[in-house]
Amino acid sequence: MASQQKVYRLEEVKAHNDSKSAWLIIHNQVYDVTKFLDEHPGGEEVLLEQAGADGSEAFEDVGHSTDARDLMKDYLIGDIHPDDRSGKSYKTNTGPLGREQGSSSNWTGWLIPLGIAVLAAVAYRFLVASKF
Repeated sequence: MASQQKVYRLEEVKAHNDSKSAWLIIHNQVYDVTKFLDEHPGGEEVLLEQAGADGSEAFEDVGHSTDARDLMKDYLIGDIHPDDRSGKSYKTNTGPLGREQGSSSNWTGWLIPLGIAVLAAVAYRFLVASKF
């Protein structure tokens, strides 16, 4: 049986906006990232810029890995109150070139490397053939 998450109002989250207490809203869930500030690979500044506010867009713009998304669970403290939720939806950006993880239908995922390989092979063949 799953325990119910605590529900926070936006005004309460806004009060936690510095290095002594840093809370973020990501996809309508509230995270206390105070203890993670020193460990964040991008530096504490990027977290503090979003502290006390909805950082969903900034979070997705960066393209966090699956491991980072799993790590978030350790800092989850609750949900944002339904009246304070953002109705905005964000595309999950988890991979290079802004592709969603597991998205194999994106033709650029294989076409660009293939094109580079073909060009390299042609250039190599041209250079080797011109020596003889």
